[in-house]
Amino acid sequence: MKDFSQLEASLGVTFKDQDLLRQSLVHRSYLNENPGFPLAHNERLEFLGDAVLELVVTEYLYQRYPNPEGELTNWRAALVNAVMLSSIASSLGLGDYLYLSRGEAKDNNGKARQYILANALEAVIGAIYLDQGPAAATTFIHQQVLAKLPNVLEHKLYLDPKSRFQELAQDKLGVTPHYLVLDEHGPDHAKEFRVGLYVAEALVAEGAGSSKQEAQVAAAEAGLRIKQWND
Repeated sequence: MKDFSQLEASLGVTFKDQDLLRQSLVHRSYLNENPGFPLAHNERLEFLGDAVLELVVTEYLYQRYPNPEGELTNWRAALVNAVMLSSIASSLGLGDYLYLSRGEAKDNNGKARQYILANALEAVIGAIYLDQGPAAATTFIHQQVLAKLPNVLEHKLYLDPKSRFQELAQDKLGVTPHYLVLDEHGPDHAKEFRVGLYVAEALVAEGAGSSKQEAQVAAAEAGLRIKQWND
C-alpha cells in the first residue's frame, strides 16, 4: 500500500479513515486490471465532491459579490473547470498517488489525464467531507480553489479563449483578430477543420477541430500561449 503521509501534509488534512483518501484516487481502469483490489473506484466520491465544491464556491461568490448571476456563473465555471482543477491537483501532487491501469499511467499528458486529475480532486473533496465534515471541506476549497479567484478576475480567465484573445488583441495591439479556414477534409459526418488565427495579416496560430467553432477555440488557445497572454 502507498504511504499517504506526504500527500496528507500537502492537502493539510490528516484522515481518520485513510481508505477514503485512497479510494478517492482509484480510477476505474485500475480495477479492470486489479479486480481483487479491496476498494471501489472514485466515481461516487467524485459525485459527492463535485456537489460540495459547487455549493461552497457558489455561496462564496453570492455572499461577497453583488454582480449579476451571469457573471457569477462565468466566474464559478472558471474556478471549477477541468483545466483549473487538474492544475490544482498537479500542484498538490495527486498525480503521484493515482491508482491507474498501465495504459492510463503511461499517458502523462493530454486531456484524458487532465480529466482524471480533475475528477480525483473532486473525489478528494468528497473524501474530506465524509471524513472531516463540511467545515474541513469548506476550508480546503477556500485554500485551494477560491484562492485562485483573484488571478481569474485579474486576467479575465472567465472569458472563453476567443473572447479573451480578442479583448487582449484590441487592448494590446489595437486590432481585432479574425479567423480563416485553412483546410477541411473528411466525409460530411466526420469533417475536420484547420483554422488560422490572424492579427492584421499575420498568422498567429492554428487550431483543428470537428467544427469551425471548435477549431477557432483551439486556435485562440494556441494564440494565447504563443503570445504568452495566459499569465
